[in-house]
Amino acid sequence: MTKEILSTNGEKLGEITLEKKVFGVEPNIHVMHLALRRQLNNARSGNACTKTRSEVSGGGKKPWKQKGTGRARAGSLRSPLFAGGGVIFGPKPRSYAFNMPQKARMLALKSALSAKESQLVIVKDFSTISEPKTKLMVSALKSLNVSGKALIVANTKADENKNLELSARNIPSVKVILPSNLNVKDLLEADFVVMTESAVNEITERLSK
Repeated sequence: MTKEILSTNGEKLGEITLEKKVFGVEPNIHVMHLALRRQLNNARSGNACTKTRSEVSGGGKKPWKQKGTGRARAGSLRSPLFAGGGVIFGPKPRSYAFNMPQKARMLALKSALSAKESQLVIVKDFSTISEPKTKLMVSALKSLNVSGKALIVANTKADENKNLELSARNIPSVKVILPSNLNVKDLLEADFVVMTESAVNEITERLSK
């Protein structure tokens, strides 16, 4: 499998061979679904909290005497039976996180990459964006025929990509991530995936193990 390497001006600079066992596997829908659920669940704060009758303030005095009123006996106005009382079996802070085996997580990433192979655009680097200006980023995406939601995978700490993050952050449809932060959710949400050549090599090395 080969892909063209482009400049951000849209010019062809060469070709790169994509590892078939990373970018050309049969997408496993079930494993991708599990990985997406895991990512969303792990991001949940799980801090919903209700108070039981012992935690609600007040209610220390018996509201009326035990017998002779004709009413049902009551020991506290903070019982769940009364307005302002405690909550029975309400939510408490908890973790929604669950784990997946490392091999399954890697398979999910390979599946997502393979599913997006036709929408993958590979660039040499973003050195042509010489200053942090949004219009330079918009122009680059237009030259690469990238539209809709775009995921850019590049090492923003490298000198050749130093203006990438600042140039892209004001474009709502563009997200920039490091190769080490590649994830199933961002891949599946993107209409186009733009990767630098070095990012492709880094991802291939990590997922080929």
